[in-house]
Amino acid sequence: MTGNFEIGPEFRSDASVRKQGFTLVELLVVIGIIVVLIALLLPAVRTSSGAARRSQCFNNLKQIGLALHEYESKYHALPPAYTVDADGRRLHSWRTLILPFMEQIALYKKIDLSKPWDDPANAEAFQAVVGVYRCPSGDFPANHTAYLAVVAPGGCLRLEQPRRLAEITDDHAETLMVIEVGSEQAVPWMAPVDADEKTVLAFGPGTPLPHSGGIDALFVDGHVRFLSAETPAATRLALISIAGNDSVAGYGE
Repeated sequence: MTGNFEIGPEFRSDASVRKQGFTLVELLVVIGIIVVLIALLLPAVRTSSGAARRSQCFNNLKQIGLALHEYESKYHALPPAYTVDADGRRLHSWRTLILPFMEQIALYKKIDLSKPWDDPANAEAFQAVVGVYRCPSGDFPANHTAYLAVVAPGGCLRLEQPRRLAEITDDHAETLMVIEVGSEQAVPWMAPVDADEKTVLAFGPGTPLPHSGGIDALFVDGHVRFLSAETPAATRLALISIAGNDSVAGYGE
């Protein structure tokens, strides 16, 4: 047969109906598959995201540990928890003192160390965001931190005076230096505020935690370890102590 062949209206109508019906079924099948995949993948995504945040927090504390040890190498002592003026007023935190050892020399030079951390003269630095001081799991203002030094009696950093490493006679791998706290306990990174014994003993399974099951903690030797929320009080006290010759066991991963 030659010439143009035109499909009749009845044939076009039936084909159109069949095509539309097939497309609708296919769409429903695809939607069903997508829903199932999302349901299967969401837990893995959440787990992966949580692991990534914890890994970043781990790296932050490692950098803080390196800066503290570089400070100690230069000054032959760990920094005091905070500096004071002639009247005993708190001026600046150890977090400010180690800035030059974290590639933050420009920020450090903007700070007037002779005036308190919250003095108007230091307002610009107060608003600065220091990424290493921020855990990605934290829910607090950008210029805050949840990394607090252990300043309990017999703990690592002294309140107003530097501490020589030789004074820390307990195993450095089993002595706490800096811990992470929950978002509700976060402080401005410049603030001379840290973790006392009560803070270290307080967190547990029933309290808000930055990571599932516990916190990240920096030890005197510079390593970072996950500290379980189930850690017994006696073990925590032993981890705080710098010269108690305490027995430490069963405290995390």
